[in-house]
Amino acid sequence: MLITGGAGFIGSHYVRSLLAGRYRGYEDARVTVLDKLTYAGTLTNLPPSGPRLAFVRGDICDHGLLMDLLPGHDAVVHFAAESHVDRSIAGSAPFVTTNVTGTHTLLDCCVRTGVSRFVHVSTDEVYGSVEQGSSSEDSPLEPNSPYAASKAAADLIVRAFHRTHGLWTTITRCANNYGPHQFPEKVIPLFVTHLLEGRNVPLYGDGMHMREWLHVDDHCRAVQLVLESGRAGAVYNVAGGTELTNRDLTRLLLGEFGAGWDRVDHVTDRPGHDRRYALNAERIRTELGFEPGIPFERGLPETVRWYRDNRDWWEPLLGRAAGPAPARPAAPAG
Repeated sequence: MLITGGAGFIGSHYVRSLLAGRYRGYEDARVTVLDKLTYAGTLTNLPPSGPRLAFVRGDICDHGLLMDLLPGHDAVVHFAAESHVDRSIAGSAPFVTTNVTGTHTLLDCCVRTGVSRFVHVSTDEVYGSVEQGSSSEDSPLEPNSPYAASKAAADLIVRAFHRTHGLWTTITRCANNYGPHQFPEKVIPLFVTHLLEGRNVPLYGDGMHMREWLHVDDHCRAVQLVLESGRAGAVYNVAGGTELTNRDLTRLLLGEFGAGWDRVDHVTDRPGHDRRYALNAERIRTELGFEPGIPFERGLPETVRWYRDNRDWWEPLLGRAAGPAPARPAAPAG
């Protein structure tokens, strides 16, 4: 199996689960991680190389590398992406390069080398803001940020390669993930690390933006189900059933530290900030039997505890989190 972006937050959790034998039938799977190791990717997310794990530092836009690397692989699970909305607002070119051109290059090389299965990991943000109800897999794609637009474009290219070339592809579109090893520019680790350092947390606008939350372990189980049993050409929404405003999430995190609202800095909202994402995930439940296993009321305190206990993991990354992003505080969601 080739896992792109396997040194990032979600990809590395999937790799660790594979190597730990947590997915029945894949206990002996050999795993190649391909990762460029940009600011959000780190080898500290991965176990040491062993007989079942090989790491390759490289770019999914590198056609020659992929043509050398892919032969002999049965499946590709494609996590690699530029994923932070604020960074896409500050400069969208890397998002188009990695998310669109990179996905196209990877698909083209899969067709040429005979890879039999391709799972593309996408996002609920491709549907745009949803005032009422929820987005199904058949809802129109109406992305509003450069990041979301680049992921929507990648989704369409994946669809085209299935329809045109007969490549077995599936697409997953997931709600906001949380859990250990998440890079500290995203809202939960951002707020937790700020609070651990005695700093205030930045909350955008009125804090009433609404997001769904899913533990990374549940997301990776869903990806594995789709790889094993999904329908070729299908899209599967993956949701956790926990919907919170950013204000409510902030209150929960403050509660984990016994902190009051005086630890919150209200900051100017970002341009085009989607008000609400919501997914209809009935398809993956009825077709594949997926149900989230980690309730938010358990997963959030466990995640906070992990960051408390693993300062040696996240403290060296703080300089990267403050890298070439906008000068204003990082976004609290999405």
